Amino acid sequence: MQYYTSSHSVYYTKYHVVWVTKYRRKILNPGMCSYLRKVMPKLLRSLPGVEIETIGFDEDHLHMMMLIPPKYSISDVMGKLKSLSSHHMRKTFSWLSKVYWKENIVWSPGYFVSSVGVNEQIIANYVRHQGEKDSGQLRMEL
Repeated sequence: MQYYTSSHSVYYTKYHVVWVTKYRRKILNPGMCSYLRKVMPKLLRSLPGVEIETIGFDEDHLHMMMLIPPKYSISDVMGKLKSLSSHHMRKTFSWLSKVYWKENIVWSPGYFVSSVGVNEQIIANYVRHQGEKDSGQLRMEL
């Protein structure tokens, strides 16, 4: 496990994120998935520190493991990424305008997010041994 640092903090903020296509339409074919794997990291350039660690697809939803630094709100990152990816998808795949003919949207408005990280037992162990070890706590065996 790697901890990340910013000017005033040390963090490990990883999230499991799920997006669903609007109306659960099965539009995520292999070509679309390949395109999203390439374009998503480029969309993150405007959000320094935000990374997609892993991405997986089903026909009507995608799963991502993401690192989002504490300086960003999860909802802002999701909103920006969903909006930009939807725009790029509609521009690249013209057939999407036939699937979503009334709206200029691809993703369902909501999302699922769950934190991923150190489990409760590891944190309790870390807190218990806080006073015993003066240095090297950040690299303590987890």
